[in-house]
Amino acid sequence: MAAWSGKRWVIIGVCGVVALLVIVLVVQFFRDNAPLVGPGSTAPASSTPAATVPSPSPSTAPAPPSSVSPAPASSAPGQSKAAKKLAAMTLAQRVGQVLMVSSPVTGTDENSLYALETLQVGNVFMKGRSMTGKAGIGAEVAAVVAHISGSRSDDVRPFVATDQEGGFVQIMRGPGFDDMPQAIEQGQLSPAALLHDATRWGEQLAAVGVNVNLAPVLDTVPSAEFASLNAPIGSFGREYGYTPADVSSRGLAFAQGMMAAGVEPTIKHFPGLGRVTLNTDVAAGVTDETTVRKDPYIAPFRDAVNAGVPWLMMSNAWYPKIDPNSMAPFSSVIVQDMVRGDLGFTGIIVSDDICDAVQVSEVPLGQRGVDFLAAGGTLALCTNSALLPQMYSGMLQAAQSDPAFAAKIDKAALLVLQAKETKGLIN
Repeated sequence: MAAWSGKRWVIIGVCGVVALLVIVLVVQFFRDNAPLVGPGSTAPASSTPAATVPSPSPSTAPAPPSSVSPAPASSAPGQSKAAKKLAAMTLAQRVGQVLMVSSPVTGTDENSLYALETLQVGNVFMKGRSMTGKAGIGAEVAAVVAHISGSRSDDVRPFVATDQEGGFVQIMRGPGFDDMPQAIEQGQLSPAALLHDATRWGEQLAAVGVNVNLAPVLDTVPSAEFASLNAPIGSFGREYGYTPADVSSRGLAFAQGMMAAGVEPTIKHFPGLGRVTLNTDVAAGVTDETTVRKDPYIAPFRDAVNAGVPWLMMSNAWYPKIDPNSMAPFSSVIVQDMVRGDLGFTGIIVSDDICDAVQVSEVPLGQRGVDFLAAGGTLALCTNSALLPQMYSGMLQAAQSDPAFAAKIDKAALLVLQAKETKGLIN
């Protein structure tokens, strides 16, 4: 009896050990096959319905909420600063990056503040005239930049542009600024002398915070006799000469001087306004009946592109021998096929003013920015901040309803951000 009892306890002990091992194995099995939730894993989909994305008000002054676009995709390792910023931006901020709005050089007004603060427009054109010199103008530029930078632009600073050609077209004057001669007078200088002078003029702009000059004019006026009939260029002495070669050599010297000073020059007005008689700013139906796609008058633009000039501005005129169906800023033949294709230009394509210009008045205001970017443009310029909300709203609504256009916004915004990264404008 005692022997059997001892054997029984041994058997019970062995069974207990076996049972314990079975339990351990079962627990380990479920632990190893349980779904993971954490870094590198996929959590179960939430049953909470997605929030409805609000649509912008049809008002001409939309105030988009921060949730105006879906959550941006996370940036991949190795992406540039520009790509990471684009991924982090809302759709409202992306639209803001492909717009440039005017602000008075004498101080912001209610409309420009609304565009910069509420609509998150990311670039500004200093408009008007000021004689206050370096100190006064520098203070105004700094004040404008303060309204753009920070959380409104996701710490992306603006391109600050002005028109500083010389002669009748010189926005910034006074102590610290030279009185710049007209381009037709600049054209009498040697390229080396003009390069030297333009570098100094560029340094004066850089000193007040301007980083883009919407100059030089590379339009070729056919002759001195025709100049007085050419309302946008010749009548103001904005041409460097009367042959493409003269325009190219002097215009390029001006552009290179700006670049040497750290200011982005903008060659304009592609494919040329030297042969028209009316001014697109104040007249409609402005048409160049002469210029063709491979025209010799395009040579100055090609030379500047080959020299690395980073900005190009479109003309607002019609060119029926190139594209009979669309004005230049809305023509994919001119913007995409010629500028990107024929010239091989990879920089920023900016429109001329498409808010106040009478030439484009037949196109609904809310459609102009959409048509410009759809044609291949990068940055839409509006020199009337009171009208900017309508253009902005049209672009925002088009991007919300059309994935293909939203992709164009992203492509243009990335190009702007890449240019800003190069200029050190991304924190």
